[in-house]
Amino acid sequence: MSGLIGKKIGMTSIFDENGKNIPCTVIQAGPCVVTQVRTSEVDGYKALQLGFDDKADKRASNAAVGHFKKAGTSPKYKVAEFKKFEDDFNLGDSVTVEMFKEGEFVDVSGTSKGKGFQGVVKRHGFGGVGQATHGQHNRLRAPGSIGAGSDPSRVFKGMRMAGRMGGAMTMVENLRVLKVDAEKNLLVVKGSVPGPKNSILIITK
Repeated sequence: MSGLIGKKIGMTSIFDENGKNIPCTVIQAGPCVVTQVRTSEVDGYKALQLGFDDKADKRASNAAVGHFKKAGTSPKYKVAEFKKFEDDFNLGDSVTVEMFKEGEFVDVSGTSKGKGFQGVVKRHGFGGVGQATHGQHNRLRAPGSIGAGSDPSRVFKGMRMAGRMGGAMTMVENLRVLKVDAEKNLLVVKGSVPGPKNSILIITK
């Protein structure tokens, strides 16, 4: 799918024509530079590699500097490939937020906020206090029994237990585009998207 790389600015809310208050997220979408063009003859598939957000040459490897120099641009913090672009782009072209239109739906993916090591109540929504099961008369947020004893004598894979939570690539689908500001490269979508402020996002349609 075609798309853009962006950065999460933050959340706000706007009023629609009926006076309803709609929560939304503001995203700086692009401008992105075409840093590589994948072709069926050379790569076996068609795609565009886009780069977003400049960084200094000293922050990039020599190989990366040479790669971006072919496109006539400075090194980028983030690159990603997108397939099925409707328009044809060449190396070094700029792709802007104008590819999106108000009213259409997009998918936004990013790295969710890391929450560290969490217990079963927060991580999986176990009952805890007030809904105690498995004999938890004095252990308010304990997970309880995790399996039988002599048979099968092990804990099955996938058992919901305490562990690291968040910090994973997450996608939110079908977010409606409320506004497109071409001058400031801003995209306003309905609802929330993964990650903290200033985190990198991939917007596809």
